[in-house]
Amino acid sequence: MKMKEYPVSKVYSLLEGGPVVMVTTSCGGRFNVMSMSWHTMIEFVPPLIGCVVSDANYTFNILKATKECVIAIPQARLAGKVVRVGKTSGRDIDKFTSIGLTAKPASAVKAPLIVECFANIECKVVDTTLIDKYNFFILKAVKAWIDPAQKKPRALHHHGHGVFIVDGKKIRIPFKSIEP
Repeated sequence: MKMKEYPVSKVYSLLEGGPVVMVTTSCGGRFNVMSMSWHTMIEFVPPLIGCVVSDANYTFNILKATKECVIAIPQARLAGKVVRVGKTSGRDIDKFTSIGLTAKPASAVKAPLIVECFANIECKVVDTTLIDKYNFFILKAVKAWIDPAQKKPRALHHHGHGVFIVDGKKIRIPFKSIEP
């Protein structure tokens, strides 16, 4: 097989595999939400999540100041709303109202859950050492919620430049069948 050079500027489209999520914050009684695909699990127990939030985003300063948020995971059927959330700024509008998302109080943080999402994870910032240099927040999941009415949810995965992939068939490979 002959290899072809690939632009380094597009490497993220090869590596981005996690679901697109919406991150909610709250400041001064006002809710905000942004779309995000730059996140990764860092540790399983306790569950630590790393995420990049650009310092140009309205959410950045809120998250840095309040040190808490909710990561809401939408189904693919919410793709249009997810894109609209990502293409607008909370500086200018109330995204919940204008985009048609329903905020529900969380139990451990002031940021709201998003009712339309199949999962919501309440998080607190636990490490700030990489924020100023890399805009990288390390969050600890402190409470998690799922909507059992949303059966077999299919998440969105961003591959850059308006291209998304939707979860497909799940497969299970038993550990015992994997040879060393």
